[in-house]
Amino acid sequence: MHYLRIGKASDLKNPKERKIYRAFEILPGALSWGTLILAVFLSFFVPSFVATFAILFALYWFFRAVFLAFHLRAGFKRMKTHEKTDWQKKLDQLATSPYLPVTNNWKDIYHLIILPMYKEPLEIVRESFLALKNTDYPKDKMIVVFSCEERARDHGKKVARAIKKEFSDSFFKLLITFHPKDLPGEIPGHGSNDAWAAKKVKEEIIDPLKIPYENIIVSSFDIDTVVFPKYFSCLTYHYLTSKKPTRTSFQPIPLYINNIWQAPAISQVFSFSATFWQIMNQERPEKMLTFSSHSMSFKALSDVGFKQTNIISDDSRIFWQCFFRYDGDYSVCPLYYPVSMDANVAPTFLKTLKNIYKQQKRWAYGVGDIPYFLFGFLKNKKIPLKKKISLGFELINGHWSWATASILIFFLGWLPIFLGGAEFGRSLISFNLPKMTSRILTLSMIGILTSIYFGLALFPKRPSKKLSFKHLTFALGWFLIPFVMIFLNSLPALDAQARWMFGKYMGFWVTPKIRK
Repeated sequence: MHYLRIGKASDLKNPKERKIYRAFEILPGALSWGTLILAVFLSFFVPSFVATFAILFALYWFFRAVFLAFHLRAGFKRMKTHEKTDWQKKLDQLATSPYLPVTNNWKDIYHLIILPMYKEPLEIVRESFLALKNTDYPKDKMIVVFSCEERARDHGKKVARAIKKEFSDSFFKLLITFHPKDLPGEIPGHGSNDAWAAKKVKEEIIDPLKIPYENIIVSSFDIDTVVFPKYFSCLTYHYLTSKKPTRTSFQPIPLYINNIWQAPAISQVFSFSATFWQIMNQERPEKMLTFSSHSMSFKALSDVGFKQTNIISDDSRIFWQCFFRYDGDYSVCPLYYPVSMDANVAPTFLKTLKNIYKQQKRWAYGVGDIPYFLFGFLKNKKIPLKKKISLGFELINGHWSWATASILIFFLGWLPIFLGGAEFGRSLISFNLPKMTSRILTLSMIGILTSIYFGLALFPKRPSKKLSFKHLTFALGWFLIPFVMIFLNSLPALDAQARWMFGKYMGFWVTPKIRK
């Protein structure tokens, strides 16, 4: 299964396979850019057709907004229920796992937490460690790996000394590693650091102690991930009650609220948009992929040879690695339980906008999963065709919509009028087109109002009375959603897809973590 480690087309030695993979790399960008070019072309030659399509497309997104609003409400309600649940009590009542014969007791389950760091400040790292220490899971069953980067060794050594001094006795094991720089075939970043840390803890702790891999749940976190108090007990319960625990990833809900009070309104909107999308996805587990901070069995991680080190989007790629390794018998379980991370904040507003764009482009660069799974579908004949089509359509449609939907929604209502010529301008549909699309989009504001309501409910406790106006600016910020969706959502996605299309591959960009 050589295709499990492919990062890009040039990794393939067979010329025929390389051409096929390269065609798959071009496909997503060709679809998205082709759609936008076609919209302009058809608006000029067949404006009536485009006008009709624009109305139907707006209606589709209105009903989709209503549909997703119900999913958001249901997911939010379940998240709050899971936060209140006594998972330790449920574990005690569980007693044994019918699906994991390796252990008869939940207290045999170890949690391996991997925290890769680059140049993040000590205060952010320390907050993540304090959150681990304050969880309700037994600390003598927690192995923590703090993995620094050799390319930032001086900073890493300074932070590592402080962390070791304060937390060396807080967990069963605390391992500090330094990921070497310039390893052959690697792209420096979160994934390669994470893979190095997993291999080192296997060699130095897990194998010497002969801990069964099935008894270890590994959580791959960003360094700013702050776990909520019951995260590991909730995770353990879901792991032990899963029908195939070693063939399942477990996805929490990411809340970007650690520094939300310091974030400008547009960053708040962007952050909560990402959170709400993940909440809604928890309601559709059959379509979920792993995202950002997530957990899985150490056995599965070991079976696939750990994370790829030659890619950018390692968090979703590990799902596809396992999916192909187990011939399609791999899934994601929603936890409906939150972890929190930092919103995108920079010293200035313009720098914040620039960083949001870069972060979104890095996330959208995950479109590289499309050539990976399409090529894997060709190679792996054991995966049912129905599953291939379902997952393939979902991922391709998701990245296509990411890049084009916002632009089509906000511009299709006007393109035929400007490009359709005088004859179309005198038609009835030309007169009614902007009115109808604007009314439909106004009705779609139900999505904005829903987002404001749940966003305010997720705000952490206010640190100062002086910041009370932030609630108002947050609510008003949602009316910037057209700007956010076009310039900080669609354009970065088009940028990322164009890079794959023209072979201008990216390196890993680390989002700066700043607390004002």
